[in-house]
Amino acid sequence: MYYILIKLFVFMGMNFNYEAKKKVINQSYNAGMARYMNLVYANMSKALGISGLVAFLVSLSPSIMGAIFGTPLAFVVMFAPLVVVLMFSFKIGKMPYSAALNVFYIYSALVGLSLSFIFLSYTGTSILRVFFITSATFAGMSLYGHNTKKDLTSFGSFLMMGLWGVIIASLVNIFLKSSGLQFAISLISVFVFIGLTAYDTQKIKQMYYACDGMDIDNAKKVALMGSLSLYMDFINLFVSLLRFFGERRD
Repeated sequence: MYYILIKLFVFMGMNFNYEAKKKVINQSYNAGMARYMNLVYANMSKALGISGLVAFLVSLSPSIMGAIFGTPLAFVVMFAPLVVVLMFSFKIGKMPYSAALNVFYIYSALVGLSLSFIFLSYTGTSILRVFFITSATFAGMSLYGHNTKKDLTSFGSFLMMGLWGVIIASLVNIFLKSSGLQFAISLISVFVFIGLTAYDTQKIKQMYYACDGMDIDNAKKVALMGSLSLYMDFINLFVSLLRFFGERRD
């Protein structure tokens, strides 16, 4: 639920900062669109690399893992990414691009720190396998969202309802502790984030037109906000799929 809640704040931040303007794509926009989307995916990929590297390196140190997850420091690790993403999502318009990019990478390192617990719960082989499954699923749905002529706006509203439903059901299950409900939450989460990957890609593509009239620094920040959104889609999809395909340690 934690990473889903962060995704919700990212979604709100995108709507707060930038309006996705729909225009008919013509030849004059093709080169600019390609550079814009390449920047979105490049920043997202670097952030995922940072998260994965931090999570793996921290998991190799039992003393660090014990200090984080066996003490009140665990709450700091848990809430730090949430605080940073709130600041980033709603204050990015006032930051220089270089500062915003550094905050994004710091945020991805904090997420990696919070994700290091998965190495305590799942085997390294199954984590790697789920990563490749997530990558293939994400790539396919993002490609669909980029190329489809269908307007996914109404579909996005349905997905956000699903996102709220998952959050509420997760809160309820804290008290119920129902394994059946947890299975349903995980299954719904997978489908929600598969759909959001396509929806967000199309929205990010439309946000390109919000860059019209902006200077280069601000246009890059629009792309960076898109990188953050897709990054959170990937993280949530990965965590959801791990619950199904990850092999638990004895």
